Amino acid sequence: MTGWVAGVDGCRAGWIAMMLPDTGAPLVFVTPRFADILAHEAEPGIIAVDMPIGLPDSVGPGGRGPERLVRAKLGERQSSVFAIPPRAAVMASDFAAATAASLAASMPPRKVSRQAFGLFAKIREIDTLMTASLEARVYESHPELAFWQLNAHAPMTLPKKVRGKSNPPGLAERQALLVRHGYDAELLSTPPRGAGLDDLLDAAVLALIARRIARGEAMSFPAEPERDAKGLRMAIWA
Repeated sequence: MTGWVAGVDGCRAGWIAMMLPDTGAPLVFVTPRFADILAHEAEPGIIAVDMPIGLPDSVGPGGRGPERLVRAKLGERQSSVFAIPPRAAVMASDFAAATAASLAASMPPRKVSRQAFGLFAKIREIDTLMTASLEARVYESHPELAFWQLNAHAPMTLPKKVRGKSNPPGLAERQALLVRHGYDAELLSTPPRGAGLDDLLDAAVLALIARRIARGEAMSFPAEPERDAKGLRMAIWA
């Protein structure tokens, strides 16, 4: 597959996309709607996004199978992979209802964190758009697994954030790895308005995973994904 690919991460203004062509300069932008990326004039053939796709009706310890497999690769970075709550919790309209739905459909019973609840609107946004045919374009990935993949299957040694704040040494470690994989350092130094530097780096590494998917080089966790009640694939790619 040739043409543009995209890495996409959620950010405070909506979504940040890093688009890579076969040749030429990357394109990075922020947009309020994920659908805008699907409809972009560059027509990205593969999109790797840091957002859960495929929501289980019930979950066991550690969340979905993909999360459990990925955490085992990431060492001290495994806390960045949170357990996806059941579909009813994600679809709930308020925090109390989400927590009640999660407690009812998880074993052992598990509450919803405020951090996870803050992502639910974006998860619902993608879930509403996803169809069987769109699976050929849109793949779930995870930045820390992506960095692991590009770092010879070794996790990053430093966290991106410490106590909720950006950690400059951790960001610099990831910037250096991305530069080794072909990015221009200047492109990775200033995020567009509405996104943070960590969002920019995550979108950049996910774009490289999208390229791996397009070339048939990516790994799926698990290798044989299960599907949710909507028929959507549950897998994290890198």
